[in-house]
Amino acid sequence: MNFWENFWEIFWWFFFVYAIFAFLYALFMVIADLFRDHHLSGWWKAVWIVFLAFVPFLTILVYMIARGKGMTERAMERSRRNQETADAYIRQAASATPTEEIAKAKALLDSGTISPDEFQRIKTRVMS
Repeated sequence: MNFWENFWEIFWWFFFVYAIFAFLYALFMVIADLFRDHHLSGWWKAVWIVFLAFVPFLTILVYMIARGKGMTERAMERSRRNQETADAYIRQAASATPTEEIAKAKALLDSGTISPDEFQRIKTRVMS
């Protein structure tokens, strides 16, 4: 009998800890979305924050129902912009200028690593 009492105590403890973390996650997601939304005026943001302070659970539910679609669209747009920024940085960091490519190929030609024909092919590819 003692084992089952401890089991349910542990079960409920984990359940409450999970519920608290889920609530905090939702709360911070709503607050972050409020400040990311550029179409919502400062007064409406203040109203949402006041309601979050005094009636947090109900306000989170209402916010998710009323503004959930926009919240998803803003998150997807932010993700798309971050991906584009990362891709642009990778392209910029990975690419070399044609002058650098030709200089590297010339150094390989001078050291005998590549033949003059290979050097011409590299030079033609880089110049096109």
